[in-house]
Amino acid sequence: MSLLETLIELVDIRSVTGEEEEIAAALEFRLSRIAPVRRIGNSLVVGDLGGRPYFALYGHTDTVPEQGNGTPVVEGDRLRGLGTSDMKAGLAVMTHLLEDAELASGPYGVVGVFYDKEEGPSVENGLEQVLDETPGLLDAELSIVLEPTDLRVEVGCNGALNADVTFLGSAAHSARPWFGENAVTKAGTWLGDLHAREPESFMIDGLEFREVFSVTRASGGIANNVIPARFTVNLNHRFPPVFDLEEAEARLRNVAAAADEIVIKDAAAAGAVATDDPHVARLEAIVGDRRMAKQGWTDVARLTGRGLTALNYGPGESGLAHQAAESVPIVNLDIAFNVLRRFILGGQGISD
Repeated sequence: MSLLETLIELVDIRSVTGEEEEIAAALEFRLSRIAPVRRIGNSLVVGDLGGRPYFALYGHTDTVPEQGNGTPVVEGDRLRGLGTSDMKAGLAVMTHLLEDAELASGPYGVVGVFYDKEEGPSVENGLEQVLDETPGLLDAELSIVLEPTDLRVEVGCNGALNADVTFLGSAAHSARPWFGENAVTKAGTWLGDLHAREPESFMIDGLEFREVFSVTRASGGIANNVIPARFTVNLNHRFPPVFDLEEAEARLRNVAAAADEIVIKDAAAAGAVATDDPHVARLEAIVGDRRMAKQGWTDVARLTGRGLTALNYGPGESGLAHQAAESVPIVNLDIAFNVLRRFILGGQGISD
């Protein structure tokens, strides 16, 4: 079966967050024929953790909800469909690497971790349970998360906070608004300032990470003729690895200081930047391009938080993640597979 055929099969299996049982079962059936498989809920650990030094490959099996894009379609040199870039293309590459007979007898072992619930709240992410129940994963020489990176090595990742930021007023009849205070318009100056706020850059090991604050949801009001007494927005904060969670929360609270209430709902730490690691340098040389900073959040943060050296490298296009028009260049599957295969076999660079 080709990489494209595998990807089409995976995209054909609906696996919106919380509904990963079918895709886990399909992968378990296929991979259990060639390697030991341990199932933990709807997550899988595939491969032998003992013996040779090994590399661990990570990929989440869930997708965001459908947007009329649930059926995979080949259009020219691309495959379109939900999860093609984020991140079932990575899962297809992982599957074929695990099935590669030459890798099975090479200098390094390969372990694949397919896990659920990455696209939902951080506290429900299935990788946490996998790491808790499989301590041998902490012995990996290098952990590679096959999130979409446009075929670039991306190190570290921004952290993420979500908070309910609420402005309070008092209700009144909309014909006589002077008897109340409009919570929505009370927030107007703050929203305007936030709209004009520029990203702030932070340099780590020569890489640029950007801190941003974004309103992603808003709700207020109970009827068309009632002045709203409460207005709440979700403030999403993406922060670089120079800040821990406590520092990031303090920065968010400072930005939202004009609000009446601030409630942190979800928090995910940033991922540490891998520096001075020979395996990272070797992969970078094989890719043939300089490493980049990961602006989004990935489970590199969860892995580096446990002391692992980890990075992002995958065939998907990050700019198309979560879009209705999500797709992936078919050629990227072979490129990513061959890069990682060369790396796992001990290759040193594009000319060796």
